[in-house]
Amino acid sequence: MSSASPASLVFPPGFTFGTATASYQIEGAYDEDGRGPSIWDTFSHTPGRTEGGATGDVACDHYHRYPEDVELLSRLGVDSYRYSIAWSRIQPQGTGAVNEKGLDFYDRLTDSLLAAGISPAVTLYHWDLPQALEDRGGWRVRETAEHFAEYTRVVVDRLGDRVGRWITLNEPFCSSFVGYAEGRHAPGVRAGTPALAAAHHLLLAHGHAVQVLREAGAREVGITLNLDRIEAASSSPADQAALRRAETLHNEVWTEPLFAGRYPTGEAETWGTLADGSYRRDGDLDIIGAPLDFVGLNFYRPLTVADAPHREADLSLRTAMDIGVVETDPYGTRHTTMGWPVVPEAFTDLLVDLDKRYPNLPPVYITENGSAEADTVSADGSVHDADRVTYLQDHLRALVGAIDAGVDVRGYYCWSMLDNFEWARGYGQRFGIVRVDYDTQERTPKDSYHWFRELIAAHRAAHPATEQEH
Repeated sequence: MSSASPASLVFPPGFTFGTATASYQIEGAYDEDGRGPSIWDTFSHTPGRTEGGATGDVACDHYHRYPEDVELLSRLGVDSYRYSIAWSRIQPQGTGAVNEKGLDFYDRLTDSLLAAGISPAVTLYHWDLPQALEDRGGWRVRETAEHFAEYTRVVVDRLGDRVGRWITLNEPFCSSFVGYAEGRHAPGVRAGTPALAAAHHLLLAHGHAVQVLREAGAREVGITLNLDRIEAASSSPADQAALRRAETLHNEVWTEPLFAGRYPTGEAETWGTLADGSYRRDGDLDIIGAPLDFVGLNFYRPLTVADAPHREADLSLRTAMDIGVVETDPYGTRHTTMGWPVVPEAFTDLLVDLDKRYPNLPPVYITENGSAEADTVSADGSVHDADRVTYLQDHLRALVGAIDAGVDVRGYYCWSMLDNFEWARGYGQRFGIVRVDYDTQERTPKDSYHWFRELIAAHRAAHPATEQEH
């Protein structure tokens, strides 16, 4: 891999730099101040669901230590900080009574960010559905989308005077297919048609939330998707068909309704009778496809797929992930500790191809990008995470390539600000540019933190007359 000084990466004037986190991954305080249980509380407390039985009960203790974390953000020099709201902290039952203490926490966090000159970017849903709603069907039932609109109204009524950028959902692919089809994430379900219903109801929830945010006068409204750059393992007809099915599952379920006003044309080829559309109603596409101010994209690695002819013959056992596709690994490159290949050029290709495919694509923010690495603490207490620095600089260079090719990218949020609870992978995977000692909760900025700070400073120096976001 190549290396570059931060000053060699040139971004347009007004470009936003930030970092991101998620509520369940960092907050802890899982049963304090009226917070109700989420599906991730239930999932992580179920034996065998997470590595080492890890939970988010304490995580990074951000609920109590947020002033220290805001100070770290201030020293980093970011324009914006992306954080998520825990729905069950606001409405412990997912609907009805509002927990004022939960809103008070996000009030304090938001005000602290603004006092530090940092613009808040709020994600309304980052996977932690209130367990009470899951008990009533979760995302498999339409009413959850309606409750999401109610919850959105509560949050924007409290924070809308100070928060300009709103993200409705983070990675609905994971919420629906990884949670309701693969079962690897909460709520741990393996289903066929119900998982497809969950995907649709998540999009419907997004559409309802957009309407609520518009009515409240929100300045910027968008959604975050983890779209994949996918290639076929070969030019054979079978592998090309597998590619089409994978594109439907990973990308077109989201992009077609959001940006083209239609459902994917490859649904029948991908899922057969599982995609019966019973969960759809007339008018849903109009709600889902409401115009957006931006789309957030999360990118970590590309996919290469090949045909895998076997599918579960019994439809009652077939899941929405059972599409006759297998992932291959032809890259011959370094892998992160998550096992993901590092292919920065795929980042450019994804953005350029998406921009060409959807002429009405709104401006793009990269809302997550980063790497999990085998960080070690040196004798002097430092963390010299050279692989992460290289990953970030190479992907930022790839991002510059997409911008130079004409893609309207407005900002970049590094994942993640802090080492944190990495979902079913527990605490063994470290994505942070700040190390967290989970025993003492001590924070240690890594070399990547200092490199990112230099990048932001170099950008500001190159555009001194530009009004930054903060």
